[in-house]
Amino acid sequence: MRKRSNDGLAGIRESLLESYAVNDRMNQLILEHLDPRAWRAKPTGRNARTIAAVFSHMHNMRRKWLRLSAPHIQLPAQLDRARCTQRQVSRALTESALRCSEMLAEALSGPESRVPQFLRDGWAKPWPAGASMLAYMITHDAHHRGQICMLAHQLGFPLPLKARAGMWCWEKLWKDCGFRHTPR
Repeated sequence: MRKRSNDGLAGIRESLLESYAVNDRMNQLILEHLDPRAWRAKPTGRNARTIAAVFSHMHNMRRKWLRLSAPHIQLPAQLDRARCTQRQVSRALTESALRCSEMLAEALSGPESRVPQFLRDGWAKPWPAGASMLAYMITHDAHHRGQICMLAHQLGFPLPLKARAGMWCWEKLWKDCGFRHTPR
């Protein structure tokens, strides 16, 4: 656990990194409560992805961001969306979140950072590394969490209230991540 700091930029940096950890805790909460029958259930629509495919996409995109923006950080293994299990995805997301947190810590460390820019994809222009990078990464996960919750509901396996409401219990999520203080 990081030492708490409330002084200026160091405190903001610490809070941003904690927010990313909480973001991944939300993903884990869904995985913990998702009915296994929903994992590979085929949604209606020609090109609709399964929940397994959406979760594996989230992890594999993190790998891409790491590979393009922080090539010095070891990449976690890629997931095969057609074969991955819920347990494999849970472990993979935990690992990719830790590696992305390492990348974000470096990116937010100032001008001497080994992560000077954020490359989202080969087609996208790079951005200077910073808070916008973090916001993009969290927004990407949140978008897909919404898809997953909607798919689970449409497939007849809605998430239990404990998971749906749990994503909004930030004080508990903070504690689940090992932080001794409340969100700031």
